[in-house]
Amino acid sequence: MSHLLCFGLGYSARRLARRLLRQGWRVTGTARSDAAVSRLVTEGFDGVIFNGSAKIDGFASLARDVTHILLSVPPGVDGDPVFARHGQDIGALAPQLKWAGYLSTTGVYGDRQGGWVDESGELLPATERGRRRVQAEADWQELHSATGLPLHVFRLAGIYGPGSNQMVSLLNGKSRRVIKPGQVFSRVHVDDIASTLQASLEKPNPGRIYNVCDDEAAPPQVVVAHAATLLNRPAPPEVDFEDAEMSPMGRSFYAESKRVSNDRIKQELGVELAYPTYREGLSALLETVRR
Repeated sequence: MSHLLCFGLGYSARRLARRLLRQGWRVTGTARSDAAVSRLVTEGFDGVIFNGSAKIDGFASLARDVTHILLSVPPGVDGDPVFARHGQDIGALAPQLKWAGYLSTTGVYGDRQGGWVDESGELLPATERGRRRVQAEADWQELHSATGLPLHVFRLAGIYGPGSNQMVSLLNGKSRRVIKPGQVFSRVHVDDIASTLQASLEKPNPGRIYNVCDDEAAPPQVVVAHAATLLNRPAPPEVDFEDAEMSPMGRSFYAESKRVSNDRIKQELGVELAYPTYREGLSALLETVRR
């Protein structure tokens, strides 16, 4: 039986994990508390506590039959906690592993002033979060080179899906149309992330890096307006970026404008996006927000 160990069984990783459960896989996920582990168990997963501050108790026993690893814990101020606590352990597992994946972000490319970027692009992160991701990628890639860990890096664009999308934000009164001339973001539906990861599981190519995004980067205010149209609601008023009241994190998202190429996942992995643009993605989510 295939056994996936997932560090950080969150929003995106869970989408893949549920598919694998239905296909007969064993899936073990980490969580930060006993309560969160209990929730994993109720969903059919095996659960284990990992909060980043200490190693997993009994890791060697847990990992004895692991065939695949997904790394989905973001780096913090002190770097990637999984790499810090279990990097050597995971490297030692390399001979038994068929696949390992690291979920990164297209934020590693930084600002391209609306231009296109592919996986060969120079890494020029414009934010502290992006810089941490660059270092985490480098750490795992070095482990790949040193041990043969069958590593694949997935750089995810802005993620949306059930429970987390512009229509939900509108209904919660948290959505705004912030206008910054020339600003565009790439996005990806969480189901298309799962499809890409599964395609890689079925066609491993260790050492490869993949951008995971849809076909059309778009200005954020345009997506908000489309969401409002689907809900038959008026769009929020436009607010100039310079005048908008935003948290430092919210403002940091506007530090980067780029169009991310997804050619590689299509050509090498054969991915066919279920939601090639935000229009198809939001339309498919409409019923979930009306319930």
